[in-house]
Amino acid sequence: MHMAQEATSGTRIETDSLGSMEIPAGAYWGIHTARAAENFPISTRPISVYPDLVVALAMVKQASARANRDIGVLDPVKADLIDRAAQRVIDGEFHAQFRVDVIQGGAGTSTNMNANEVITNVALEMAGREKGDYAFLSPIDDTNRSQSTNDVYPTAIKVGIMLTMRSLLDELALLRESFMNKAVEFHDVLKVGRTQMQDAVPMTLGQEFHGFATSLMQDHRRLTENVNLLREINMGATAIGTGITTHPDYAARVLHHLRKVSGMDLATAQDLVEATSDTGAFMSVSSTLKRNAIKLSKICNDLRLLSSGPQAGFGEINLPARQAGSSIMPGKVNPVIPEVVNQVAFAVAGADLTVTMAVESGQLQLNAFEPVIAHSIFQSITWMRQAMWTLRVNCVDGITANRERLGAMVGASVGVITALTPFIGYAAAAALAKTALLTGHNVADLVVEGGLMSRADVTKQLSPARLSGLEAITAAITIIVAPEDI
Repeated sequence: MHMAQEATSGTRIETDSLGSMEIPAGAYWGIHTARAAENFPISTRPISVYPDLVVALAMVKQASARANRDIGVLDPVKADLIDRAAQRVIDGEFHAQFRVDVIQGGAGTSTNMNANEVITNVALEMAGREKGDYAFLSPIDDTNRSQSTNDVYPTAIKVGIMLTMRSLLDELALLRESFMNKAVEFHDVLKVGRTQMQDAVPMTLGQEFHGFATSLMQDHRRLTENVNLLREINMGATAIGTGITTHPDYAARVLHHLRKVSGMDLATAQDLVEATSDTGAFMSVSSTLKRNAIKLSKICNDLRLLSSGPQAGFGEINLPARQAGSSIMPGKVNPVIPEVVNQVAFAVAGADLTVTMAVESGQLQLNAFEPVIAHSIFQSITWMRQAMWTLRVNCVDGITANRERLGAMVGASVGVITALTPFIGYAAAAALAKTALLTGHNVADLVVEGGLMSRADVTKQLSPARLSGLEAITAAITIIVAPEDI
């Protein structure tokens, strides 16, 4: 048990199995947190940068206090104090006291003890006691009762990720809606499609943006599915899954309370030994985040290409000008918002590799590398959420179409001859395309002059509606209409 005594007016003395340390008198953290700060000055980022992780830790401690009270292994007065102290952390208080580094050795022990110490000292203060009076209320014997870092930490990570993922899914849905709005706005804007960066057949700009929206909708579904893998928790496992030091009824009671506290459909793993050593669910979630990031990065690549120029590039769309783009070239405006999203995607891809290696490196009954797993996933979610927000607000919502340029490119494109291949054959169409490119003559005129089709038939098949699929030719094509046409 940690003991505390007065040192000077500005500090208190706390003791553990390694010795004693002076702790600032006003600090809610204690000796374990202080040692972690000395041992792990790695990222200079405290766990408080991920507020949902802090909230999740407090939820686990609150649920445990209620479970321990229910089964009679914790004094009701102590349980109530821990319960109320944890609630204050859940409500957003004392987060700055969660100061251990996000990267740490010890499989998360420092994080668990940081939570135990803060919640205990908040409870002591509420009871009118001095901070550090662990003889009255102990971080280990009371706040950590029936628990181990090895069930608390992974459970808190899972609950925290599910809390954080809600905000990412909300932003993803809004970004998808933004692209859909542009799909409707550009529903009748013809353009030349491209395959392998070469001119292909006509389409509409609306179809292109509709494709972006559909891609993001699919990611929303995959993320929702995979985050459900985190619902399985191992509370009651304690050290390695055998449940040593716990009451037989603890696992069921703590699950009941954690479900109630978090509002999440959690379930206790059937095999607690396996659940304590396995971190596969984190890898699945990380992989899906990477998928979303890479697909979003591809969309941003397309936005940069489509807006390139404005004179010597594609120049098909205009991105909102967000900052003066050059220190040397006057008037230059760069696609800075898509560029920052690209960089976030690169970081997410790297974080996913980190998670993969950490999952693989677990040994026997525990994975000691969950801190870097947690940090990588929380960072990816946070950065992706912010990236999607700025892409929507500062870019997509303000995109406009360069309609005249798009129309001129379609008019000059020989790709339209593809629409005539069912009527004149591939060989004749290829010969005409070559002639059109060499002479600059209009494709329709060449077909009529060659006696291959009548003017009326050519005009019908090369109509903008037919070329783009706005006029239904096959049920496989999605027709996008303006709101006034609905």
